[in-house]
Amino acid sequence: MKKITVWIALAAISVLLCACGQEDTPNSPIIPEPEASGSYPVNTPEGTNPVLDNSNVIVEDDSLPPHEGMVRSRLTNEWVDEEVAATRPIAVMTPNEIGAVPHYNLSEASILYEANVEGRMTRMMAIYEDWQDLKKIGNVRSLRTYYAYWAFEWDAFIVHVGGPFFINDLMAEPNTQHIDESNGADSDAFFRTIDRSAPHNAYVSGKGLLDVIEKHGYSLQDRGLTDENHYRFTSKANPNSLTQYGEDAKSAVYIDMSGCYPLTRCYFEYNEEDGLYYRSQHLSSGTDGPHIDAVTGKQLAFKNILVQNVTYEIIGGEEGYLTFQCHDTTMDGWYFTNGKGIHVNWEKTSDYGATRYYDDYGNEIIMNTGKTMVCIVEKDDNFTFR
Repeated sequence: MKKITVWIALAAISVLLCACGQEDTPNSPIIPEPEASGSYPVNTPEGTNPVLDNSNVIVEDDSLPPHEGMVRSRLTNEWVDEEVAATRPIAVMTPNEIGAVPHYNLSEASILYEANVEGRMTRMMAIYEDWQDLKKIGNVRSLRTYYAYWAFEWDAFIVHVGGPFFINDLMAEPNTQHIDESNGADSDAFFRTIDRSAPHNAYVSGKGLLDVIEKHGYSLQDRGLTDENHYRFTSKANPNSLTQYGEDAKSAVYIDMSGCYPLTRCYFEYNEEDGLYYRSQHLSSGTDGPHIDAVTGKQLAFKNILVQNVTYEIIGGEEGYLTFQCHDTTMDGWYFTNGKGIHVNWEKTSDYGATRYYDDYGNEIIMNTGKTMVCIVEKDDNFTFR
């Protein structure tokens, strides 16, 4: 397991290192989907309760949809309209440096990925499920191949403004469906504003994207290329507090990603009142603080945070483009929810297959209903939590 600096007592660190390195733990069956009652069997450390302990988390009864015609979202497990659930999402490439903020409608994304690009800048990819009525999304920047592989997992339309030479082969694959401003046929989906300088002034609208998607003849319906089930969720009525992992579950009310993202230096603070992690960042003295959506006025907040360690290399000669190994079965990370965190291992074995996360006992993790932030971390970098 890579070195992680955790601001807790030395004794607890010793326990953590032992628990995360239990290579001799017998293989066990992956836990089944949560039952209607909410409780489920799970292999856990000896002497701990395998049933979820929800005494310290907010319990909300979401067993019934708010109105007819709603189904569970495969991205968040929230109730959404059938039409929304049946429509393929979009994956929008969004820059995150001083000249790129504030962002517009970023708080409407169901899943947000963040990773470094060249120069230790971070770029985000926002996965939107309910996007057709949004009037201003972005801004939008260029693509890297590793984001495309994560977008493939959701069968999402990739929205971007060009990219370096090495994305061309992947974009030319028959199954790749993307909307690119640098392609004249797609430019109608984009518009540019005069309130900031290029390249940080490109945006898209839901209507513009729909028009281009129709022009291309792309299907709005799922194409059957991805795994039927991606993330595995439990209901709000029976949230996963991680206490079934005993001492393996570490306190995580503050997560600092500065060691991984030295330019954005984002961090997350847990709010016990609503059970969410609120995102802030240190872009500059003028933008230091909560990460606020310019349209909704909301601070970005997440129920689940995944930190995923990934191997990487530099390609492209002097330009030094960063690329990550998205397909792997040997790397690890962390899962945070409800103020606690556990060590996990992840696997992705095909382009359109889901990235799966497993605890140290071989169980696929059960995530809580809500939005998810995925922080992609270069394997030699460190982050802290406490």
